[in-house]
Amino acid sequence: MHPLVAISRDLSETLAPMSFGPPVTHVYDPLRYARVPHEAYLKRYGDGPKEVLFLGMNPGPFGMAQTGVPFGEVAHVRDWLGICGPVGKPEREHPKRPVRGFDCERSEVSGRRFWGWAAERWGTPEAFFARFFVGNYCPLVFMEGERGTNRVPEKLRKAEREPLLAACDEALRRLVEVLRPRWVVGVGKWACVRAELALQGRAVKVGQVLHPSPANPHANRGWAPRAEAQLAELGIRL
Repeated sequence: MHPLVAISRDLSETLAPMSFGPPVTHVYDPLRYARVPHEAYLKRYGDGPKEVLFLGMNPGPFGMAQTGVPFGEVAHVRDWLGICGPVGKPEREHPKRPVRGFDCERSEVSGRRFWGWAAERWGTPEAFFARFFVGNYCPLVFMEGERGTNRVPEKLRKAEREPLLAACDEALRRLVEVLRPRWVVGVGKWACVRAELALQGRAVKVGQVLHPSPANPHANRGWAPRAEAQLAELGIRL
């Protein structure tokens, strides 16, 4: 079994019995229902060592929740990464957040910005993944209310959050052991903070770039050049 697949499956099994109460109403685990494209991504692009591990927070409803790939906006996953495959359904599906897999017509802006940058900057996935890998700290999607509003992991109740973070910390440490990156770069502040805590005392540097979410006004004024400037400040040459 590919080592990243083993880490993914172990994490999913660890998280499966965890329960999350109100205001969370639905929890999606794309490591399970989108296992085919998710593991295809790990096997195709997850052979180390890597120079930089980009670390997202958790899946978006129109990205990894649909395709199983971090920041996994459908068009870029299918057409640039060359990943496709059958996607099932979560155990309980929110009526406002259906999983349609690669038939999803909504485009996740964060994923379009991130993978669009990679495609424009490096041309081919092979050139990008020769130096980089992209993962998510937490694989679960948390939704609340009738609209299926996203609830970020840091806002979970403490009793729910702590065992979740402990499992994700361990998975991140294992991921770093396999990929042996010089840098773990959190995409957004929270992912950076979690990486710093999980990787204390390890021979890996931790940094941060701006999150490409449209909810971030700075990202809407040109995410790619700002992210590249932050990477340059860290000493990561592109």
